[in-house]
Amino acid sequence: MRLSDLFRGRLTWRELRVLLRQLPAAARTWIALGQEDQLWGLSEHLQAMAVDELRIANWQRENEGREKSKQTKHPKPIPRPSSKRDKTAAESPERKAARTAALERAAARRAAIAAGEIT
Repeated sequence: MRLSDLFRGRLTWRELRVLLRQLPAAARTWIALGQEDQLWGLSEHLQAMAVDELRIANWQRENEGREKSKQTKHPKPIPRPSSKRDKTAAESPERKAARTAALERAAARRAAIAAGEIT
């Protein structure tokens, strides 16, 4: 199947959606769409968690009996794919404006439905 089949009528949008959902987690399509969270499976997350726990245990043994002011810094966890996202992008002025506009459109649509203007 080719993407051109979609426009020739041999492939429906639903079939395309089903094919895309069946792509493997590390497919270039997902990476291009910014879905890097799928690159890590359960085993990778469990391994990262185990390493984090070992680092914390070593940090606790290293600082045992020391005053709080003389303790070393708490170890940082291994960065997960989801932690690479820019947290501030979700709260950018453009994103807030787009969210507000979407809420206003939804409210206008609900009002039009309630008034019987659209069904």
